[in-house]
Amino acid sequence: MARLTAEFWVQAYLARLRLADIPAFVTAHGDDTAGAVLVKLNTLDGQARVFQRGFDLMSGARHWAVLAEGDERAVDEAIARQRGFDPDLWVIEVEDREGRHLLDQDGLSD
Repeated sequence: MARLTAEFWVQAYLARLRLADIPAFVTAHGDDTAGAVLVKLNTLDGQARVFQRGFDLMSGARHWAVLAEGDERAVDEAIARQRGFDPDLWVIEVEDREGRHLLDQDGLSD
């Protein structure tokens, strides 16, 4: 099955967020073709959560899982560690007081 490039997915995700009036920014531009993507959800109250895409080997399903959550500084440190391991990593920061990230919607969740 053909897969979308990382850059195409990121641009589509940002467009979906814009349509929902949810601010988001690319804070780290990874590899355009095959870079992994982290999504940081900043709830603007000092708390944050970062999601990474996972893969279920048994079912073949892809899903978003929480990599780190809590104090925003600790979440930023977790992201920095991941970028240290993988310089091709994309990081998108979503800012929403209500905690919306849309990753559970069709087309983004899988």
